[in-house]
Amino acid sequence: MTPDQLRSEIIRPVLKGMDLWSQEAEELLLGTALHESGGLKRITQYKNGPALSYFQMEPTTLFDLWDNYLSFRSAKMALLTKYKIPDLSLSENLVLNPAFAVAAARLQYYRVAEPIPKKLYGQAAYWKKYWNTEKGKGTPEQYINHYNQYI
Repeated sequence: MTPDQLRSEIIRPVLKGMDLWSQEAEELLLGTALHESGGLKRITQYKNGPALSYFQMEPTTLFDLWDNYLSFRSAKMALLTKYKIPDLSLSENLVLNPAFAVAAARLQYYRVAEPIPKKLYGQAAYWKKYWNTEKGKGTPEQYINHYNQYI
């Protein structure tokens, strides 16, 4: 899959289907996927780590989203379950179902009260703060470099 295909065939339609589309959200999700997956090369974490999908979401993050956020917001839960393949576990959906992975990533970012920045550097800092966190090894500069490299 190319970055343009991920954007136009999965990210944009899913975000619009969730009524959570904005140009900033689309760019942030594309940038997150490109950086986290090494240019859309990984759907499981390098060296047997726990992270899954192009977004490299850890199952514990997904379970927290499901149990501690969506369980108390039925309308938002419906946005994720709309894309869930019923016979697959949540973790299996992350790996095998790119639409579900996009929806989960968007809802994880949606939990953040701060609006998504419009510019790439701001999005890189937002990704670092809210996705990778201060404990993560990634840097905003790496995010920007990967975005520019793959786009």
